[in-house]
Parts: sequence; C-alpha cells; structure tokens
Amino acid sequence: MSGAGRIDSERGRDTLRAYDLIDKKKKGESLNREEIDFLIHGFVNGDVADYQMAAWAMAVCFQGMSMEEISNLTLSMAASGEMMDLSAIEGCKVDKHSTGGVGDKTTLVIGPIVASQGVKVAKMSGRGLGHTGGTLDKLESIPGFRTALSDREFTDIVNAVGICVAGQTKRLVPADQKLYALRDVTATVDNIPLIASSIMSKKLASGSDAILLDVKTGSGAFMKTQKEAEELAGIMVEIGRRAGKKMAALVTDMDVPLGMAVGNALEVREAIDTLKGHGPEDFTKVCLELAANMLVLAGKGSPEQCMALAKEAVASGKALDTFARMVKAQGGDETVVRDLSVLPAARYTLEVKAPVTGYVEHMDAQGCGAAAVLLGAGRDRKEDGIQPDAGIILCKKTGDSVKCGDTLAVLHTSCRERIQAAKDRLLACYRIGPVCPPVSPHIFSGIF
Repeated sequence: MSGAGRIDSERGRDTLRAYDLIDKKKKGESLNREEIDFLIHGFVNGDVADYQMAAWAMAVCFQGMSMEEISNLTLSMAASGEMMDLSAIEGCKVDKHSTGGVGDKTTLVIGPIVASQGVKVAKMSGRGLGHTGGTLDKLESIPGFRTALSDREFTDIVNAVGICVAGQTKRLVPADQKLYALRDVTATVDNIPLIASSIMSKKLASGSDAILLDVKTGSGAFMKTQKEAEELAGIMVEIGRRAGKKMAALVTDMDVPLGMAVGNALEVREAIDTLKGHGPEDFTKVCLELAANMLVLAGKGSPEQCMALAKEAVASGKALDTFARMVKAQGGDETVVRDLSVLPAARYTLEVKAPVTGYVEHMDAQGCGAAAVLLGAGRDRKEDGIQPDAGIILCKKTGDSVKCGDTLAVLHTSCRERIQAAKDRLLACYRIGPVCPPVSPHIFSGIF
C-alpha cells in the first residue's frame, strides 16, 4: 500500500507522514478525513512544518480538491479550536457572511432588521484589511462601542436584544488563522477550495443554525467574475448543508462600491440613514434582499412574506430601535441614532472634480478602497491603526452623467498630507466617456 496510511511492516501499524500526503495530492489523488486531520492538527501543534503545509497548499492550487475533501478540510479546521455553543440562546440563530468589498456595511442594517423580527443574530465579525472594510472597525467608530466580549456577555446580549456583533477570539479556528498567514506569503490565497474552507470553518465554529452567504463579484471583490463567485457560493452552500446547516447564498455586485460612503464613521452614518428609510438605492436593495433571505432561512415565511417583514421593520422604526439597543448593550452611545454628530468627523475635506464631461462608464471599486486606505480609513497590515473619521463620500458612480467640474467625491481625513495621493488614486478609478453603461442588477443570482 503506497503513500499515506500504508502498513509499516516493521512496526505492524498504520503510519502517516506529511511527505506522503503532499506527494499524494501532488499526483492529483484525494485525501481522506483521517489524512486531512493529520495535516491540519499537525500543522496547528507544530508537528507538520510550515514548508510542508505550504507545499501541500500549492499542490491543492494545481490539482484541486474533491467536494468530499473540501468538506473534510473545513470540518477539520473548524474543530482545531473551540466550537461556540449557542444552546443558551433561545430560538433559531442565523448568521450572514460577506466575502468583502468596498462600502459593504450591510451587517449594520440587516442584523437589526432580522433581529427586530424575532430571529437571533449571533454574529462574529472581522476587521478590515487592504481595500476591504471590517464590520468591527465600523462599529467601533461609535464612541464606547465594545466588540471584545466574554462568551457570557455575548450570549446575554443576543438573548436580550436579539443581536450582538463581536470579534472572533483566537480560540476559534486557529488552523485557519495559521494557514491563512502562510497562504498570504506563498501565493496560495486565490484558490476556491481553500477560500471556501477558510470562510466556512469560521462559520461552522460560530455555531449558528442557518447561514446566508453574500458572495461579491467585480473589481472590488476577490472573485472578479460572476462564474467564479457562483462556483465559490455553490461550494460553500454544499459544505454547510453537509454539516447540517440551513444554507443560502446571493451573488452580488462589487464592481462599484456599495452605497455612497466608504470609511468607518461615514458608513455608520449611511447605515443609520438606511435604517431610517433614507439610504442609497443600491445599498437599500441589497440589504432588504439579504435580510429577507435570512428571515426565510429562519422559517419566517415565503420570500415574499419575508421581504414584507424586512420592509416593515424599517418603515416602523423597529430595526432602528434594535440597532440603538445593540449599541447601548455593547457599551456604545445609543444617541448616535438621533444625533450623528456623536460620530467622529474629519478635520479636512476635499472635493474631487470631474476633469471632463460625459458618463461614468466604469469605476475601479478596489481602487476606491485603496484611496480610502490612503486617507487613513483602512490598514495594509493587521497591526496598522485606522482613523475612524477618514473615508470618501461618493457623489457620482457608474452610469451617472457628469459635467466638467462636477464633484465626483468628497475626501475626508484628519491628516492633510494624505489628501493629494488619495485624490490622485481616486481620480484614476473613474473612467468617464461618451457612453452610458447598462445599469447593474446589484444581485446577480442566488443558491437556495
């Protein structure tokens, strides 16, 4: 018997070696659950070296993985640390995950909408890195808001308010934390099986009963094409279903920033405006669709009934009230829903003007995110600090007509020396020409 799991005739027992498993994957063969467990648990405890895990990850990039392998990898990674026990939280627990983008503050809107309809939202979120924003950074721009909570605090807030958004502890999925850091420096990040297992291992370890996936596609997303996004969405839905979770996914547009605000405090302002019924059309549409599908997963009715519930939650003020209660429960200043001046404001602003007349034919969403990072709204490395007041308010987006001298966007920062570089970067994101492009549907497809 060759390769991993062969019988060692001298010792008379099965043996596993990382070398054999790397070789097996290099040849395009599938690894079973025991072999994947050996690699993952060995990597976490130090028995499997970084260079061996890097070689295995590269072999996966070249040879791919079967659905069974991806599922087993995800389960093994999820079990590498603590698994959250949400049994003390009453009722159905529904989670949402976005693959990330620019201006994506949907959690701040859909979480309160869903919770206001009696569905529990126990959400573990992350921080921004590179051009993508982080939910925790946005919420922490509210004075006093705490995202580092004990398990007991987290459970109590979800039971009392219906929603809590907290940071993931290092006890959850250490295998993913360690493997992602390795993939980041070995050119193995952009692999769909590894992306799917990374995302879903955290979702499974977080303990919710149902999970909605928002898979972004376009210039500001990791998945640049709709085909790639749909492939990733399908794999993640299948992983969750095999693990006994209720699953659904939407593939949504990230070729253009979502909404008009990019940057932490600015995005909180826009989220609150949206909860009041005054949000940008594209952002509002995506939020309502996501919220309605979360309610469907929770068994609240048909898609049409759940869309009506989501709209009613905004129109009645229930969702806004739930947001305010969550902010207060997590130590923040809940008066923010009535007085947006509570949020930090930048000392300097600059209007970016259109250099020509025409239509915005295309926007580079990733470049917009990069411009916001230059202003101080994001981080290039996990240890970098951010300015909560920094960011961009977009005045023109793809499809809009512009005249020479019109304001395309307004830059916000408290570091004046950052403005010129950010202005140059943002201007390069706009392609203005004579042709009005087709309107994006915002939501391309779904897997239910």
